Amino acid sequence: MGNPLNFSQALHFCVLFSILFIALSGFSHSVEKRKILSTEERAEKRDSTLIEKSDDLQMGATSAFQSASTQCVKAGDNEPLALQMDGDVVIGGFFPLHYLASELQHSYQSKPQVTPCSGFDHRAFRWMMTMAFAVEEINNKSSLLPGVKLGYRILDSCDNVHSSLQALFSLVTFSESAAGGEQMLGMKNTINLTGEEAQTLLTTRDDETPSCLSGSPIPAVIGLASSSPTRAVAQVLGSFNIPLVSYFATCTCLNDKHVYPSFLRTVPSDLFQVAGLVQLVTFLGWQWVGTIGTTDDYSQYGIQEFSSHFRHSGGCVAFHLTIPKSPTAAEIQDMADMLQISIADVVVVFAAEGQLLDLFLELSRRNVTGIQWVASEAWVTAGLLTFPEFHGLLEGTLGFSFPGVNIPGLKEFLLNVRPSPEPGMEFINMFWEEQFGCQLQFDLLNLDHRFNLDSQNTSVVTKKKESSERIKADPKPVCTGSEDLSLTSSSYTDVSRVRISYNVYKAVFAIAHALHNLLNCDSAGINEGMCDKNTEFTAGQLLDHLKKGNFTNQFQERVYFDTNGEPVPLYDIINWQKDSKGKIRFVKVGGYDGSAPLGQQLKINGSIIVWTGGQSQVPVSRCSAPCRPGSRQARRPGKPPCCFDCLPCADGEISNQTGSTECTKCPESYWSDKDKVKCIAGVEEFLSFSETMGIVLVLLTLLGVVLTAITTVIFHRFRTTPIVKANNSEISFLLLLSLKLCFLCSLVFIGQPSVWTCMLRQAAFGISFVICLSCLLVKTVVVLLAFRANIPSSGGLKLFGPTQQRTMIICTTTPQICLCVGWLLGAPPFPIKNPTYQASYGKIVLECKEPWPLGFYLLLSYIGLLAFVCLLLAFLGRKLPDTFNEAKLITFSMLIFWAVWICFIPAYVSSPGKFSVAVEIFAILASSFGLLLCIFVPKCYIILLHPERNIRKGMTGKYR
Repeated sequence: MGNPLNFSQALHFCVLFSILFIALSGFSHSVEKRKILSTEERAEKRDSTLIEKSDDLQMGATSAFQSASTQCVKAGDNEPLALQMDGDVVIGGFFPLHYLASELQHSYQSKPQVTPCSGFDHRAFRWMMTMAFAVEEINNKSSLLPGVKLGYRILDSCDNVHSSLQALFSLVTFSESAAGGEQMLGMKNTINLTGEEAQTLLTTRDDETPSCLSGSPIPAVIGLASSSPTRAVAQVLGSFNIPLVSYFATCTCLNDKHVYPSFLRTVPSDLFQVAGLVQLVTFLGWQWVGTIGTTDDYSQYGIQEFSSHFRHSGGCVAFHLTIPKSPTAAEIQDMADMLQISIADVVVVFAAEGQLLDLFLELSRRNVTGIQWVASEAWVTAGLLTFPEFHGLLEGTLGFSFPGVNIPGLKEFLLNVRPSPEPGMEFINMFWEEQFGCQLQFDLLNLDHRFNLDSQNTSVVTKKKESSERIKADPKPVCTGSEDLSLTSSSYTDVSRVRISYNVYKAVFAIAHALHNLLNCDSAGINEGMCDKNTEFTAGQLLDHLKKGNFTNQFQERVYFDTNGEPVPLYDIINWQKDSKGKIRFVKVGGYDGSAPLGQQLKINGSIIVWTGGQSQVPVSRCSAPCRPGSRQARRPGKPPCCFDCLPCADGEISNQTGSTECTKCPESYWSDKDKVKCIAGVEEFLSFSETMGIVLVLLTLLGVVLTAITTVIFHRFRTTPIVKANNSEISFLLLLSLKLCFLCSLVFIGQPSVWTCMLRQAAFGISFVICLSCLLVKTVVVLLAFRANIPSSGGLKLFGPTQQRTMIICTTTPQICLCVGWLLGAPPFPIKNPTYQASYGKIVLECKEPWPLGFYLLLSYIGLLAFVCLLLAFLGRKLPDTFNEAKLITFSMLIFWAVWICFIPAYVSSPGKFSVAVEIFAILASSFGLLLCIFVPKCYIILLHPERNIRKGMTGKYR
């Protein structure tokens, strides 16, 4: 630990924190006169403290704690600067006048100093002065807190946790003598002290060590801007129910009332802003966005909530960049590289303007354009980023901000601010130098005279020396203090539509109204029209009245806090637009009401929005272009859902919207059109009598029937001739009849299928051909018996006479008839609408469905068996006498029959829709014509053209 003195100093620092918490637990405020310690009591207490301090160095940690139990011992010497005004009740305030705080490394060899800050924020200074303006306005009102004067003590938080905590401990433990004599009268603990009593109090406390929060005149605090410092301060004050009303801390993490019980705010939490930003981004069609944040709580919680809600709504986060607390040049360049190479043209940013400055400067240096920035409320109205070098980068920025108003009298108040060498005016002096780029140099002689400078006033001497050294080191034009603020243009003087300042204004009035109710200012009685100064109150009581507060301000806005200590979630949608002078203006283009019903929350006027780069068209930001109607999205493996390929819808499915994720199947009897964007009623197709192919097949059928009929007539006319009588003319006529049926059964296949045609077509085809083949089989057997029998022919024919021939025909036909009857009774074919081929040519085929395909194959197999037997027997009789050899004709006809039906099978299977029916009809007609022409035409030729051969000798081969 080093030497004992260092240990003692460190222990004193720890004791300060311990005693602060112990003292906070007993904190209370009273507007009743309290007892004032006498001068002697104060002296005794001061002597006691000196003794205890002396013992601390000798006795170690135990005696150090005992000495600190009665006094707050400061570990540092410097007191943070503060803007303050006396009052009966003094409220505290924290504002980030500087946005950069140095990282201090404590050596524990010396007492810690106040953290130096840099980067003066004009906008935050306006917030600070708005608090002063609101307090002054309340003091001038006779209707609010009559008889009670409000005061304030405002410190710089530097937008940093460490600096904020330092300011907090200074606020609650400040040395009242340090405030100066005139201000000190306002820091008293009682309202109705007499002048003599106040002077006694001042005299007795001149040399007193700082008191802890017990007895502090600060009953409420307004602040802070950023969420991380707010969490630190709110957690400390919440343990003792001291209200902290924030004007700009929006982190949802602060909603936890177990951790932050005394925290309230006049600004909605990020929960509502995130919901609004997600609605805004999705409404504009941006599904592929990047995000940028920082390491603080506001940014982390905001980005986390936004990303979660955005993904839930179907969007994707392309990338996320986190700006470190103190980024290096390499880190800034890496982030700039990412923004340049990313295809995400929309970037949502949750950060403060000071944290974005380095990154935006680098992007401006690279002349990066085309990025549509979506800003959170933290920087959407930041004047720091409206300088000309940022115009090309940030013009068209869109974001959420709080509703703005024009506060009457605020601008005049701000313009009347003047620098002064008096203590407590340091912040105003800093602003003056920053605003005019000059350096104030007050007459130090007047300063000495005013404060009666002597050897004991070391702080003023130090400041005098520092001022002289600063002027020598940084020579700037000297400020006179009479410069005209109305001629300048900055975020400080731009009060046309103040937003954060309005939140500060509401916070001050909320505390004032709570005090008004707490002090019974509206009660009747002796003090009617005045506040009851004898009312005692604690910070917890003031907190309760704040939570119950409900009033309507001069802007007709109802100000109140819900159960989470939050106001009504109202936002303006702000667009960065250039005016005629080339300056960036914050233009309201819409609004968001988080309390409105869903669907009515977001209102935006897209026609007046200027997009990035001054464009008038909404930018597009997507990983993949939306799939056109007729296709669907197919996600790329390992990629976010927004990155996909577009695949065409399958046949019979459609997608009629851009960006469809699935295709919809068409209803039955409907089919997708060529572009797959709509379902159309399927065109029913069948082999009709009216189409060309149907007409040709009908004509062929009629030709076959006519030829068969002519042949029948010829045979009937010459039925007594030998050529007709040969092989039993009865069988020939039966064969001709069966051929007519074969021709006619093809007509059943043409036309729209029905239940009866479906049942009849295959049965008629199967039975007709079996009768035909049975007749041929009998003829073949007769020929063989007539010319091949070893016994006399008459004897062979007797063994196979007409009766046997008829019996054979019946026996060979009966199995086919039984098969067809059983098939039709058990599983009859029926008409259906077959969409199978609709994908090919967009039509639904009406056809007969065969639920028992085996029946059809058995039918064909039996026909094939008879045809094979006929061919075999006819082949055996191929060498019969040449003059009339019917076996040769049967052989040739069977070869044609087999060739047709062997070709039929592959053609039938491969033919789609109605063409398969046409193939079957063609096979029937071809085989029927083959039988007719091969068997009967040669006979008709002899009968009609060579009657001389139609004799018995000619048939036996003896005719030459």
